[in-house]
Amino acid sequence: MSTRIVIFGNSGAGKSTLAARRARESGLAHLDLDTLAWLPVTPPRRAPFADSAAAIAAFVVAHGNWVIEGCYADLVEFAAVHCTRLVFLNPSIDACVANCRARPWEPHKYESPAAQQANLEMLVTWVHAYATRDDEFSLRAHRALFDRFTGDKIEITTSRAAV
Repeated sequence: MSTRIVIFGNSGAGKSTLAARRARESGLAHLDLDTLAWLPVTPPRRAPFADSAAAIAAFVVAHGNWVIEGCYADLVEFAAVHCTRLVFLNPSIDACVANCRARPWEPHKYESPAAQQANLEMLVTWVHAYATRDDEFSLRAHRALFDRFTGDKIEITTSRAAV
């Protein structure tokens, strides 16, 4: 039986931690959507949806068992068509902020720990706006995606969860 999991939620919800653990424990290929959602420009700008979708499709074809994680409702919805389980991580905003403040350096996102730290307060402000934003990263978009999905799905509202 194939294992193809898509995990999504707010920044700091625990997506990367859970996805990495599942990949390690179950031998799944792991795709962090952050690695393909942005163009390498300053200021940051989203890559065209078609380019990101093509990269997701290539990943899905290349791997029989996988976990994909991210906060991009449009990309998550594209990937979810191929998943065997959809996981919506939806802990409290306070839990997300605490996770953001405690996260280790992410070298695939930042050139140094200092650069990550310099972005932290902007990230915390952004996380706090999860319920009021109206974009593809918002609670509104995530809730709609979760509610539309008709396959196996679970919403987790605690900060420590197993899937």
